[in-house]
Amino acid sequence: MSQQAFSEAERAAVYRAIAERRDMRHFCGGEVAPEVLARLLEAAHQAPSVGLMQPWRFVRITRPDLRQSIQALVEEERLRTAEALGERGEEFLRLKVEGIGDCAELLVVALMEGREAHVFGRRTLPEMDLASMACAIQNLWLAARAEGLGLGWVSLFEPQALAELLAMPSGSKPLALLCLGPVTAFYETPMLVQQGWAEPRPLSELLFENRWGERP
Repeated sequence: MSQQAFSEAERAAVYRAIAERRDMRHFCGGEVAPEVLARLLEAAHQAPSVGLMQPWRFVRITRPDLRQSIQALVEEERLRTAEALGERGEEFLRLKVEGIGDCAELLVVALMEGREAHVFGRRTLPEMDLASMACAIQNLWLAARAEGLGLGWVSLFEPQALAELLAMPSGSKPLALLCLGPVTAFYETPMLVQQGWAEPRPLSELLFENRWGERP
């Protein structure tokens, strides 16, 4: 055991947050205390980022009319997605895909403008800005679970339409709607598993050694 390791109880708490994190769709109203929201956003901001570019930008939605407009954009994309899914469209429409109307807080996470100026770590992999933003969201997600709050990542929207709604600058791009708030209970397993939409694959099927497809 490394001398830099956390205590056994601390390690157990970290792994518990990872194991019990869920993409939540069912919220019970309430509120998120300002000091808790500040802690969650600071946790997100402590995420690693390629070249320390910190490409994430957070927009807290506090106006009810704006929240409703965002929910309308999600509904438009929900219907388009159902059409694109073909024979699974009706099954998809029965799923609850967002909690925008019920969550305590709604956050929009976007990539900043001017990302092309950041070359460090992105010359051959420009999408590392997205990877960095995803790390920030995961930090927030795990911290929210530790605080007893649910979080759901909604990606059903047209990015340009949302950018225009929020008066975002050219070159920026919204990539996540985060529904955050108290929940009655966390799903025991991912909701899409409970609803029969998909089954997770075991790590053993996704782990190779030395060459693609070669099993350890």
